Amino acid sequence: MKFLVTGNAGFIGFHVAKRLLERGDEVIGIDNVNDYYDTAIKDARLAILEKTAEAHGGKNSYHFIRANLADRAMVDTCFKTHKPDRVINLAAQAGVRYSLINPHAYVESNIVAFTNLLEACRHNETAHLTYASTSSVYGADTAIPYSEHEGANHPLQFYAATKRANELMAHSYSHLFKLPTTGLRFFTVYGPWGRPDMAPSLFAKAIAACEPIKVFNNGNHMRDFTYIADIVEGVIRASDRVAAPNPDWNSDKPDPASSNAPYRIFNIGNSTPVELDTFIRAMEDAFGKKAIRELLPLQPGDVPSTWANVKELERAVGYKPATNVEDGVNAFVTWYRTYHNV
Repeated sequence: MKFLVTGNAGFIGFHVAKRLLERGDEVIGIDNVNDYYDTAIKDARLAILEKTAEAHGGKNSYHFIRANLADRAMVDTCFKTHKPDRVINLAAQAGVRYSLINPHAYVESNIVAFTNLLEACRHNETAHLTYASTSSVYGADTAIPYSEHEGANHPLQFYAATKRANELMAHSYSHLFKLPTTGLRFFTVYGPWGRPDMAPSLFAKAIAACEPIKVFNNGNHMRDFTYIADIVEGVIRASDRVAAPNPDWNSDKPDPASSNAPYRIFNIGNSTPVELDTFIRAMEDAFGKKAIRELLPLQPGDVPSTWANVKELERAVGYKPATNVEDGVNAFVTWYRTYHNV
């Protein structure tokens, strides 16, 4: 099939695009390659995608467009030219805390750009739109493990609010225009080629340099760390299985995770949360050296614990995360040492 993968120079988008090319699909990638973090790693990911395409489907199996999804004319032209069978939207302005500083960037990347995609999918009768949401939408909710069948209406940061808005926007298009949409709420994703601004990379950099690592909430965070290969498997399985209306949906007791329209929401995580300190100890073992911890209080907008209930995704597409933290961290550290010549 022909897939449009947005954000394909980003961490998750790169891995998803690479896996699709490896299985023989055609990929059109769109990314503006912004400088929110060092673009060198984005350029390196893009170079790997070029090589992957040549090795599996030939140069014509991969087309990259360096552009901003907020550019409506560009999006419309892309759809008319390439006519993708499926769309996987993984482009967004990343960063929870950055949304406290520059909320306008999130309006452009997460609201305006998503509107352009919805409109393009509608007018080109795209068979299925799968898009990234986030576990951050659960916000102030404390009933864990988090379930898609519970409300998610108290986000604690503007980033999470824009992603929750994406879910509601998608439902309106599923209802009005019968556009099948699937939203995936990602839980703390890590692994090779991970973002340099995220905790695993920051920890690795500090441990390698024998510098202190900043441990917020005094290390008492619980996080549902999910290895990238498991995430990719779930994303592609969800995209392959087109969303359909829930025949049991009851408007008197509406289920937030489904609808009488072709709309659904899934958690996608490891469903085995660990303390942040456990994750750090796994990194210490992988590096063979101790970390220097700088214990700090909880940051504004942070939540103490995350834990994904993934039974619905397992039931729908057979998703079963297979990578424990120790193996995932080892793989990440091995990549980190090679990439950074540590």
